[in-house]
Amino acid sequence: MKWMTFILLALATLGSSCSPRTDQPIAPVRDYERMVVGRLDADYIGNEACLAKCHKHDLKKENFNKSVHGEQVDAASGLPLVNCESCHGPGSLAVAELEIAPSGEQRCRIDTLLALGELPSQAQSLICLKCHSAASSPNLAMWSGSSHDSNEVSCFNCHKLHMGSQQKLNRHDMAETCYICHASVRNQFAQISHHPVNEHKMDCSDCHNPHGTMTKGMLREATVKATCTRCHMEYQGPFVFEHADVTEDCTNCHSPHGSPNNPLLAVSQPFLCMQCHAGHSASNRSAVGTLSSPEMKQTFFNRCTDCHSSIHGTDVPSRHGRGTFLSR
Repeated sequence: MKWMTFILLALATLGSSCSPRTDQPIAPVRDYERMVVGRLDADYIGNEACLAKCHKHDLKKENFNKSVHGEQVDAASGLPLVNCESCHGPGSLAVAELEIAPSGEQRCRIDTLLALGELPSQAQSLICLKCHSAASSPNLAMWSGSSHDSNEVSCFNCHKLHMGSQQKLNRHDMAETCYICHASVRNQFAQISHHPVNEHKMDCSDCHNPHGTMTKGMLREATVKATCTRCHMEYQGPFVFEHADVTEDCTNCHSPHGSPNNPLLAVSQPFLCMQCHAGHSASNRSAVGTLSSPEMKQTFFNRCTDCHSSIHGTDVPSRHGRGTFLSR
């Protein structure tokens, strides 16, 4: 009893000193809007005035001018005006008194600009959404409250606007960007049977919309089957003779990212099919082969698709005339 009392007291002490992590409450949008306004005592001066005295950002300026955002600097273009100050805030104070680096290089006072890296994820995204909530509304209609938004993933985590003139996420870099958080998916794509994402023949956004959808897993289509049959149209159907599980969800049998079993089977044959179907059995006579010998029931297992080749569905009845059996 003494030991039991000691354990209970220890647990009570731990419970009072340690508490589960609590999520930070989401602030009202108005609070985030204040964060992304910038210094109220600074003025907007334009790209040329921002960059004229500072050569440190020459490469960034060159990349920006070649980008889709660079095309929007000209007010006569009719597009929303986008320049350095659209994201970093008004820059008059940053260039009013340039700092001298230890190397002798002049640099702007970045402490007067928005501290983008210190903003919460919702405020970071709001900087982009100031323009893109209207300009990209079809693609971002489901962003608010999506899995990424709810898990404090911001636009900055995936999009690197200073990395080059290609400001959208490059298809060759997309998988590596997703793997930063989805490490288990990287392991699945390393399996023998996998979709060719690592080979850059397709990418994550072919099936998933990272900005949010109404479906589980942020699939681009309303169902798993509708997503898969965008490429695998031969399995779309409808068929006269259908495999019930296939009409529902392809992941009942297949592991979509990768599997050690061809073709992306979650479990190897015949064990996959035996989760729903019993194995076949046949009547064999004894080794002597006499009529008086009792018949023996022998169960045999092989790869089911050797006989049932149209496993997803068919319009042709079984050639044996004994039902549909999906054998053609």
